[in-house]
Amino acid sequence: MKFIHTADWQIGMKAAHVGASGERLREARLISARKVVEEARAQGADFILVAGDTFEDNGVDRVLVQKVADILAGSMISVYVIPGNHDPLVPGSVWDHPVWGELKTVHVLRQAQPLELPGGTLYPCPGLEKHSRKDPTFWINARDAQGIRVGLAHGTVEGMPQVEPDHLIPRDTSQRTGLDYLALGHWHSTGVFEDSVGAARMAYSGTHETTSFGERDSGNILVVEIAKPGAPPKVTPLRTGCLQWVTIVETLAQEGDLARVRSVVEQVTGPERTLIEVRMSGVLAGPDRTDLGRLSEVLESRFLYHRLDTEGLHLAPEDDRWLEEIPPGILREAGHRLRELANPSRAAGRESKVSPKIAAQALMELYALQQETER
Repeated sequence: MKFIHTADWQIGMKAAHVGASGERLREARLISARKVVEEARAQGADFILVAGDTFEDNGVDRVLVQKVADILAGSMISVYVIPGNHDPLVPGSVWDHPVWGELKTVHVLRQAQPLELPGGTLYPCPGLEKHSRKDPTFWINARDAQGIRVGLAHGTVEGMPQVEPDHLIPRDTSQRTGLDYLALGHWHSTGVFEDSVGAARMAYSGTHETTSFGERDSGNILVVEIAKPGAPPKVTPLRTGCLQWVTIVETLAQEGDLARVRSVVEQVTGPERTLIEVRMSGVLAGPDRTDLGRLSEVLESRFLYHRLDTEGLHLAPEDDRWLEEIPPGILREAGHRLRELANPSRAAGRESKVSPKIAAQALMELYALQQETER
């Protein structure tokens, strides 16, 4: 048995966290969905499993529902889909759209009951509510089933970081239930869980297209091959994401460091399809001040989306050169005062609400304003 495991497409997501680039992100999720189907054909897969959260929520545009159904039907092989916690099976859900009853190869699994597959049995666990403390796999008992036994569920594996339990799935589920493989959705990064003998019998495919910064290993699908009942699955990640998310974290300590950071940024390939965040902390040397503006210009002009975080950055407290560029008067006096407040070792005269961090940021803003007036 050979199949594609995917999940968490979240088609129709708002993507407000990337501002005006949100539309590009939404389109990329459809492009990558088509790539999933193309890879299924190229890999010679017997079928595709979609482990929940195909849609962002049940309020997405119904034209999008039709579009996704058309993409899945284009695989020309069987596709098995379960609702997740974003798109649970409730009255008025996306799964009420008539298109799902018109397709011969795309099957929305609405009941927790075994389904016969060529060569084995599928145990689907459809999502019925947005939040739940129940284990969606609790009902599965596959020990006496013939052929290869595959589960399909959406939830959080026990031990994963979470604020509170949500569709909690025990880590020993594959062994407890007798499944050869449990295809999971809900977490956006690819993750494989081995059983007591080292077989990869539970896995998150992760989202097919990265959603945000910080996702450890997303933008993938899994190609799963199982030779026979009881055999350890061969699980192979396959890249489907078309956008890349890059995070650069740097600490500035000496003159020239900012130019080095800009060089790192400029070496990122494919900037037109890259969302990038640059986080800097440390000390900004006087001669490097203009490089900060140049870095911002490079990010703004080249990348699909950028985020520049300088909250942890402060001007070198012993460096008076930039202050001397400010015309004498109230602004220069304000600069000297802010420099004193930004020094953590100088508490005299500091109001309780003025932290060194706030003062350092104000100092940076003052310099930025001065630079703007000189242009």
